[in-house]
Amino acid sequence: MESIKEIYKIGYGPSSSHTMGPKKAAEQFLNRNAMAASFRVTLYGSLAATGKGHLTDLAILNTLKPKPVEFEWLPSVFLPRHPNAMKFESIDDSGTITDKWLAYSVGGGSIVDDLTISETKLVYPESNMEAILNWCYESGKSIWEYVGDHEDPDIWDYLNEVWRVMQGAIKRGLETEGPLPGILNYPRKASAYYEKARYFEPDIKKRGMIYAYALAVSEENASGGLIVTAPTCGACGVIPSVLKYASKFYKMSDKKILKALATAGIIGNIVKTNASISGADVGCQGEVGTACAMASAAATQMSGGSIYQVEYAAEMGLEHHLGLTCDPVAGLVQVPCIERNAFAAARAINHNNYSMLSDGRHMISFDKIVQTMAQTGHDLPSIYKETSEGGLAHFHLIK
Repeated sequence: MESIKEIYKIGYGPSSSHTMGPKKAAEQFLNRNAMAASFRVTLYGSLAATGKGHLTDLAILNTLKPKPVEFEWLPSVFLPRHPNAMKFESIDDSGTITDKWLAYSVGGGSIVDDLTISETKLVYPESNMEAILNWCYESGKSIWEYVGDHEDPDIWDYLNEVWRVMQGAIKRGLETEGPLPGILNYPRKASAYYEKARYFEPDIKKRGMIYAYALAVSEENASGGLIVTAPTCGACGVIPSVLKYASKFYKMSDKKILKALATAGIIGNIVKTNASISGADVGCQGEVGTACAMASAAATQMSGGSIYQVEYAAEMGLEHHLGLTCDPVAGLVQVPCIERNAFAAARAINHNNYSMLSDGRHMISFDKIVQTMAQTGHDLPSIYKETSEGGLAHFHLIK
């Protein structure tokens, strides 16, 4: 598996696959065609269907400027490798095409083409939860120690920066009010939820704060703010909310939070390796579902859970989101995306509590749930996978 740095990427919203990925692809193509007079970009499938709402064209234009860019949108054409496909062409002064490149934005801001399997080198020899649990059992170590033994020494500095950016997104999101960008004029709610929650009784206050933290980060993402993919932009509010909750109410140290981030990163890595974290590929179960699994594992790690209780919590996080569609209204990462982050964060706490009451034994393994999610995503019609042609997006349009 790749480094968990590929799960936690620092960048600007609103979409890892539709904004961060295409921007990165445009940068790579520009680097090898700096002398081109102009460019033509063809967007396929999900990138074309919701690209305008996700600011895909703007991300590419800003990268390739001041060179002219011609766009072709083909929302009904889905290429076999991945629904998020894009073709770049460089054109010289005579109108001749000098270079072509077909790339795929596979989720979390990662870019591959037909010649590559992954963006970066593999650092983990194990690729599923069973093998990692066996490693941990035989070595007497935890999942976060598995990360420390395989990553470069700078991984802890990197995770510290990830945690810093997450906290910054929460702070900005709680302080900012007003409508989010886009035709929905969707109002920010994090600030109001935070102020109301402060005056409730302790139990309701804690739950209200979880909501407020998740809303804050998700609203920052929707406005194009600086966030961390965890594992994607659309699901970036879940883990920061749970970590902030642990820090505020249980005085969890930064050192323990970094260990939790490491544990969660492995969970996201397993899903990305054996299924998908792309909403265009498998629906929102791959985004918010994976984020919930990661946050559930992180919370259980911080609670002192065993490796088997951590695995159980992660399994529930993904299992209870099976079949979740990706149907963003108007192609914006706002409705239902933002609320889903808040509820997934709250469910992660529930999964933590449930697993800690158990001995870690359960019927369906995390690896089996990942396989099931992949198959479920494959079986979902494309209208329910980030095209805004079905589900909530469809009914909003015909109302």
